[in-house]
Amino acid sequence: MRNKPARMKMYRIKKDKVKKDKVKKDKIKKQLLLAAAGAILLFAGCANASHSKQPKPERAHTEHKEDTGAKSETEAGQDLQETASQENSPETAAAPDGKENPPETATLPDSQDTGSLVRPEGMSLAQRFAVPDGFRRTKAKEGSLLAFLRNYPVKKDKSPVRLYDGTLKTNQNSHAAVFKLPIEQEDLQQCADSVIRVYAEYFWQTGQYGRIAFHFVNGFYAEYTKWRDGFRIQVNGNDVVWEKTAGYDDSYENFQKYLRIVFSYAGTLSMEAESKAIVFRQIRAGDILIRGASPGHVVMVVDLCKDAEGKKAFLLAQGYMPAQEFHVLKNPLHEDDPWYYEQEAEYPFFTPEYTFLEGSLRRLDYQ
Repeated sequence: MRNKPARMKMYRIKKDKVKKDKVKKDKIKKQLLLAAAGAILLFAGCANASHSKQPKPERAHTEHKEDTGAKSETEAGQDLQETASQENSPETAAAPDGKENPPETATLPDSQDTGSLVRPEGMSLAQRFAVPDGFRRTKAKEGSLLAFLRNYPVKKDKSPVRLYDGTLKTNQNSHAAVFKLPIEQEDLQQCADSVIRVYAEYFWQTGQYGRIAFHFVNGFYAEYTKWRDGFRIQVNGNDVVWEKTAGYDDSYENFQKYLRIVFSYAGTLSMEAESKAIVFRQIRAGDILIRGASPGHVVMVVDLCKDAEGKKAFLLAQGYMPAQEFHVLKNPLHEDDPWYYEQEAEYPFFTPEYTFLEGSLRRLDYQ
């Protein structure tokens, strides 16, 4: 009988371990089921979508495209000249939504203790989303990318995500809000292009024109200031050069034409090459989770908050395929809470429509 307490103690320890293992397995099972459900919804949307994004250079890829008649890499290289020349054709330019952002001083409280963290009356990112109890938004310097993102207008609460042609995206269960970010009227502004658009609009609106520059997948460096000064991109197969064919034009319409060319020839492969790996404790606004591939995907950090111990929570946003409105993502682990938490961040990293593997968190050279 003297050994009975020890045996009972060992039994309790073993029982507690089995219980903890079960909880961990249940969590992983839930994550995998959520990821699978998102993949099924995405596949259904892709099957019904029409893909017309312009081809990229020979080493380029077409973002997220499935077997829908996309051209081979060789065919894409052969068609570059025709694609580049299309930038001079007349187009209907979308209005530069967000050029006048709401004032930074929101009257809504920064956090709330109970209920949903989504505030339907808020019409900017920071006004729409309260931070979790015990968290405060990180400081944002005036004129910073973080301040730009927090003040950026969002559509009315519960607005659907629309594709480039105005039709509804098939999966309407993955987003918490929709940005009023301009989108072109062709299937160009997909996932990496949406991140490029955010950075380009930020630099444009803050007068940092020299920072508007992005690499094509074949390595060509497309600088907006050269485009503004009248140089145009000429393509011969996989060779890309600048030629002076126009006059100086600093209009927003000309800026849009520049972006259309960038969207045609940049992607997750070039974006990944323009970034470096970081860890979650270093995360800040403008960082990305990316898989540079064909197909690949990327999502962007658009807001941050911290608790008293310095642990971070962050909001993610994405564009996707087909080209669609830039939108804030839900967190599959929290039905009513779109924030992603540093203490929960691990690989594989689950988002509603994509799962990122080890090393996906990166910081862009644009910052």
